[in-house]
Amino acid sequence: RRLKRRPPVTLLDVFQQHARRRPHRPLLRFQDEVYTYDAVERRSNRAARVFSRRLGLRPGQTVAVFLPNEPAYVWTWLALAKLGCPMACLNYNVRGRALRHALAAAQAALMLASAGE
Repeated sequence: RRLKRRPPVTLLDVFQQHARRRPHRPLLRFQDEVYTYDAVERRSNRAARVFSRRLGLRPGQTVAVFLPNEPAYVWTWLALAKLGCPMACLNYNVRGRALRHALAAAQAALMLASAGE
């Protein structure tokens, strides 16, 4: 039913609805840290502002994301969704020729990676 709605309901819509209704409920547990819906909402808003103002991202620009499985991946994805930027998910374990191929196929305007990469 949700897919038939016009406009369709997105995962971003569902997340934001939960963030409004249950801001203090846990969303993510990573190692010894717990992130609530509200905390992830605030971090994704902050990331969206940085991506827009400092990096100049505009709706429709594809962004390649090369991050490990950590909480920052979630708020990066949400931030890009808020900006209307498609996200090309790159396998963090891929290197060399396979990574170059994935980047070329993504035709991304920008690549986001962790500090160590």
